[in-house]
Amino acid sequence: MLRRLFATAVTVAAVGFSAVQAAPTQAAPTQAAVPEAAGAVFPSDIVRQDFPDPDVFEQDGTWYAYSTNTPDLGHVPVATAPSAEGPWTTRGDAMPGGPAASWAQSGRTWAPDVYPNSDGTYTLTYTAWHKASGRECIGVATATAPRGPFTPVGTEPLICPLDLGGAIDANTFVDRDGTRYLVWKNDGNAVGKPSTLWLTKTTDNGKTLAGGNVALLSSNGIAEAPDLVQRDGRYLLFFSTNGYNDCNYRTTYATASTLAGPWSVAQRPLLTTQSFDGNVCGPGGADFVGDKVFLHGWVNGSRHLYVGDVGWANDWPIVRGSRVRTEAESGQLNHCVLRENSAGASDGKAVGYIDFADSWVENRVFAPVAGGYTLHVGYANGSQGTASHGLSINGTPQGSVSYPFTGWNQWRESSVRVTLQAGWNTVRLSKGTLYTEVDYLELQ
Repeated sequence: MLRRLFATAVTVAAVGFSAVQAAPTQAAPTQAAVPEAAGAVFPSDIVRQDFPDPDVFEQDGTWYAYSTNTPDLGHVPVATAPSAEGPWTTRGDAMPGGPAASWAQSGRTWAPDVYPNSDGTYTLTYTAWHKASGRECIGVATATAPRGPFTPVGTEPLICPLDLGGAIDANTFVDRDGTRYLVWKNDGNAVGKPSTLWLTKTTDNGKTLAGGNVALLSSNGIAEAPDLVQRDGRYLLFFSTNGYNDCNYRTTYATASTLAGPWSVAQRPLLTTQSFDGNVCGPGGADFVGDKVFLHGWVNGSRHLYVGDVGWANDWPIVRGSRVRTEAESGQLNHCVLRENSAGASDGKAVGYIDFADSWVENRVFAPVAGGYTLHVGYANGSQGTASHGLSINGTPQGSVSYPFTGWNQWRESSVRVTLQAGWNTVRLSKGTLYTEVDYLELQ
């Protein structure tokens, strides 16, 4: 099965599940021609200044992005672009009057969520500094244009459970039946209590609560910045863990077949500094918009806005540039051997004896978009010289993979650029020179 790197620290009272489903077994179309491979493509840094906790949508050909307050851009910074990739232009403050003066004070206006309503208005749900308690609570504002100005609604917060540490990070979700909800977090880690991601029904364009709070999942550490997405077969709840102010921040997710749960947390995070090979530091605050993901990354004390490509492999998310692991033994083997109890190998298994003219191991990998990727192969080579395997993608040769000597059961990684079609691709490693065992494939 496809497996993502690195373990998650969040716990939930639900059964475990694999981060990515096994690939389907049908054959992929054959590529007619293979352009020169370009290698991995990582998310692009599209706002190169502090623009954290992004919320993004597209309307009438314009993309709008909102962020946590910054000294340069105001209470609710807003930026626009003609496409997801940009160019992006910061446009100042979407709520220039600040949060509701009756209960909030300026200085900590965080994680805005802007939703375009069917009547042509816009609802902003924001986190602000609660005067009376010093905690954070969630408020609402409205506007008649996406760039504002947004005006706060009401004289009290919309959500403010002070006994649970307050409330932050609201996310609007509208189910297919039209029911509208807010997903939010009680700020438990700020007061030494568990943090829970909650689901609350709303009405009146999100300005009024309409039902009780349903707990989705909890953590004794940090679980924040929820983003709820509905795919054909499941709900996916994305969230961030660890502290945002270094490279340990990361994005993971949980899934359920109904909003009531049970929710199962992915076995491995979706986005980490390591899964991007350090090209994005602390990828978090993710907002999934169709086939794009917007997130922030830590850059010299600021959090820049990035955008990356997303694919949905049987409704499981794949983000271009973030490593996805496929165990070699999960594929089809021809005239070679599944070697169990392989010391040091991923999952303790590897494929060996790829030693004959008709020997090969074949796996399926998923590419969010067509283009260049990097294929990393975990291997051990004890044949006292540099070995190789022939490499083909969707039945078309794409050169070979070279394996410097390591010694048997001494696992290393060899990398090669490949060109893939959008969707599922078949990767075959066949007999080359000398002898090498294969542990896993990682697509990036």
